[in-house]
Amino acid sequence: MERYLQILSVSLEAVFLNKSRSILTALGIIFGVAAVISMMAIGNGAKQEIIEQIKLVGLNNIVIIPSSQEDNSASDDKEEGQSLQKKFVPGLSLKDAASIRKNIPTVLRVSPEIIYSTLASCAGKKVKADLSGVSLDFFKLFNLSLKSGSFFNSEQAKLGDPVCVIGPEIVKRLFPDKDPLGQQIKCANIWLTVIGTIQGMEVDKKAESMGISDYNQSVFTPVKSVLIRYRDRTLINQASLIGGGAQLMIQGGNITFFRSGTKNKSTGDENQVDKIVVQVKDSKHLASTAQLIQRMLKRRHKGSKNFEIKIPELLLKQEQKTKDIFNVVLGAIAGISLLVGGIGIMNIMLASVMERIREIGVRRATGATKRDIIFQFLAESIFISISGGLLGILMGVLMARLITLTTGILTIVSFWSIVLSFGVATAVGVVFGYLPAKKAADQDPVDSLRHD
Repeated sequence: MERYLQILSVSLEAVFLNKSRSILTALGIIFGVAAVISMMAIGNGAKQEIIEQIKLVGLNNIVIIPSSQEDNSASDDKEEGQSLQKKFVPGLSLKDAASIRKNIPTVLRVSPEIIYSTLASCAGKKVKADLSGVSLDFFKLFNLSLKSGSFFNSEQAKLGDPVCVIGPEIVKRLFPDKDPLGQQIKCANIWLTVIGTIQGMEVDKKAESMGISDYNQSVFTPVKSVLIRYRDRTLINQASLIGGGAQLMIQGGNITFFRSGTKNKSTGDENQVDKIVVQVKDSKHLASTAQLIQRMLKRRHKGSKNFEIKIPELLLKQEQKTKDIFNVVLGAIAGISLLVGGIGIMNIMLASVMERIREIGVRRATGATKRDIIFQFLAESIFISISGGLLGILMGVLMARLITLTTGILTIVSFWSIVLSFGVATAVGVVFGYLPAKKAADQDPVDSLRHD
């Protein structure tokens, strides 16, 4: 052991005697390790964002939203000779949701949703809000958790009681200095009692494009409450069938204007609900369930495909697959930089061997074995690699942090990325340091002593 410690001391002395060369040799390892850590941090951040988005849209969910099929409807009308009076085509309704729940065995939960943009007010304070009529399953579908209070129960949902659960932005604007539970808020001239508040959540534009709303500014009430106390869009008159005028509601002597629900201009149909979210028992049934839902709804809607079906989780998983491929490419590029760093170590160590041939001869003549010479030069390359690896880890963590601060891209430095990059750096020192060490050990002692 003492012998090897002495050889190690000689190796370290040689490294520090040529500081500039040692630093330049280590640069390839430093940048290579830093690149691996920062690239893997970007990949981990992207994966985490995908996981959060999947949690946001709910596991195994299918989102059904209304869509306009004007061209198809117009051609159907022309074929049937209906030029003046257009046929009525049903829109999305609670009956559609009930039919999906009853007839498709792979379905676990179904939640219809009705949304109105309105103003919520209390004690002279007002805030823009989305009034959402939802079912009991809604909160489980989207993994919404309570901050205080409770969700409405089955009895309140069945009777359409004037109760609500509000988002954090509503709490912040209307109840900045008091407990909102038990308070009443006014939404479109109807008073609703707050029975619960939900935790905050972040929704980006990508999630919104997949039919996921920002629930921070939402007022949730039972879907029956919206239909009974506000408006049921299926209660239409002849004027609305031919594209009639404004939609009004008279309640307690007050006349309130509502934005219409999603409406197909060509057929005049009204959608009772703005969205139906279906949760499937197993993700392997997502595609087949979506096909069944499409056939069922098309039949119920008299052959008109006035709806759109989205599967957010499949879209997100496809995006994750694309990002994984991108991350593999980035990791490969970073790995190449480590390879280049290893080649740099080998070149410098080979040059060092040529410069120190006489030193090798002297050591061999004074009793050093081939194994001692190999250990000496191998120790030098490994020390440079380990030093470069440690500096590279520090630089990689700083780069990941800098990327987040400057670009807003989420980066997560994992323990395994540090272990992997440091392990590769050490392996590079061993692999690319062995050839120069072997070359040094194979030098003939007599020829080495004669070398000038």
